[in-house]
Amino acid sequence: MQIRLGYELIYRCVQPTPMILNLNVHYSRASDLLRSDLMHTDPVVPMSMYRDGFGNWCTRIVAPPGRLTLSADGLINVRDVPDPIVPDARQHPVEELPEEVLVYLLGSRYCDTELLSEFAWKQFGSTPLGWQRVQAVCDFVHAHVEFGYHHARLRTAAETFAERRGVCRDFAHLGIALCRCLNIPARYCTGYLGDIRIAPSPAPMDFAGWFEAYLGNAWHVFDPRNNVPRVGRVLIARGRDAADVAISMTFGPNVLESFRVWTDEVG
Repeated sequence: MQIRLGYELIYRCVQPTPMILNLNVHYSRASDLLRSDLMHTDPVVPMSMYRDGFGNWCTRIVAPPGRLTLSADGLINVRDVPDPIVPDARQHPVEELPEEVLVYLLGSRYCDTELLSEFAWKQFGSTPLGWQRVQAVCDFVHAHVEFGYHHARLRTAAETFAERRGVCRDFAHLGIALCRCLNIPARYCTGYLGDIRIAPSPAPMDFAGWFEAYLGNAWHVFDPRNNVPRVGRVLIARGRDAADVAISMTFGPNVLESFRVWTDEVG
């Protein structure tokens, strides 16, 4: 199946403002792109790209004073199947884990494991190891936290646990933090996830947040916000938490005047 995806972001800056943008489809999906999601700016400004420490494509610009529009409109091939379920994926003892995944056991800015460890072991310590334990975490987060765009603010996993409300980013952070408490490497993901093969939502489209857990020598998708396998997930970036994969980092005063995202099945 083919999905049209893209965005239009309109900023207003009062002075020349450096920006780092994390908006390109992940390099691992580059061969699936039928039409590039190349970023366009209006007015035209110089752009440079680099790969960050997590392998994500980042774009650097300096926004001029006034109005700046950032946009892209790509087309990508996506398998017409839901996220895979691998119930026999085993949990590795920490001493067996590859060195490159150990960072995803540590607390991070929005995944404050030190505040959740006691609860995690009390709640999940008796659940079966591996896939079933991660799914138990997702089931808990899905039932414990109320979703709503009006709940959006920057909060840590422990704050989400206490407040019991948030957006997909908060569901993912809480799931990640609980997994790390249980010695399961987990990393944050952001990307496109449209209303494909489900009833359409009346809410405006947004970028989505989920996480991946390392089980059975591989990374696997888990989504405590939706808590069901979904069709049409397209990765943009991965990191320790949302601080590593912000869609934009601006270094000066600005206002985001307009924000649109689309991800629609073609045909």
